[in-house]
Amino acid sequence: MTKLKGILLTEGMHGMISQVEGLARALDLDFIHEKIELSSFWRLIPPKLTPVQNFVFKNKIEKNFNIVISCGRKSVIPSIFLKRKFKDKIMNIHIQDPKVSLKNFDFIVAPEHDEVIGHNVLTTKGAIHYLRNEELEENENYLKNRISKEKIVSMIVGGPNKYYDYNENSIDKIFSKINDNFIKDGYQLIFIPSMRTPARIIEKAQKYFSSDEIIIDNIDKKAYLSALKLSDHIIVMCDSTSMISEAAMTGKPIYVAQMKPIRENKRFKSFFRLFKSLNIIKDLENTIEEWQYERLYETDKISNYIKNKIKDYDFS
Repeated sequence: MTKLKGILLTEGMHGMISQVEGLARALDLDFIHEKIELSSFWRLIPPKLTPVQNFVFKNKIEKNFNIVISCGRKSVIPSIFLKRKFKDKIMNIHIQDPKVSLKNFDFIVAPEHDEVIGHNVLTTKGAIHYLRNEELEENENYLKNRISKEKIVSMIVGGPNKYYDYNENSIDKIFSKINDNFIKDGYQLIFIPSMRTPARIIEKAQKYFSSDEIIIDNIDKKAYLSALKLSDHIIVMCDSTSMISEAAMTGKPIYVAQMKPIRENKRFKSFFRLFKSLNIIKDLENTIEEWQYERLYETDKISNYIKNKIKDYDFS
């Protein structure tokens, strides 16, 4: 049977790519990525006030797909535009709250903490993503020859956003807790930055920690996967619910390195409450604990539901 074709629309950020690609893979689509670029004026306007016209975005998208999977504010209008243009010949799925009428999409995939409600809304615990156990196992040895200690703690770092500014004081406190809790207790650190991590944070880690620790200084997916597989404990910065969700598929203890928010972070608080209630995360404080939880495979749950709906869909 010929695979259905998909087009993935995002702003190009790791968290968004992980979600759309994860769903596309789980649906077994033959897919391509399209990084959406809005025309200068429309970058500043929220989707609900933006006309559904092709002059809003610079991308020239031709019909060579069956399913549109979009994620992020910039991709909302292009997804709606394509649905209106090709109607029932395509299915469009948006991940996260689009902040427009949900009727514009066949399905909305949204985490519980977004509190999106509708007949076509599929809710998840945390974010869906592309990670699979097989990938972690395939990349386990990538960093193994650099491991010199029996216990490993990995630190997964995001970057500044409108809620967290990664100020020096916050980072100093987090690095100090990692040093006092883990490194002094015989752990080796693997530091993994993301696309959003400022160079100053990587440089600070290189200066703060000894040469015994593994400080990855570039975007290295293999290192990320290897670190998740090798770790005994995982620390994730609080600014990325997507990376916390990705770590939750390992079943390993996850500490969230909290920073003081620079504005009200209601959605983050709701996410943290949910994951704490599921016994997945604890805040990084002054102790090391061991705990277990049921691994999250939300991508499979969502994809299985959509696969059943695709069977009844006529793309001709």
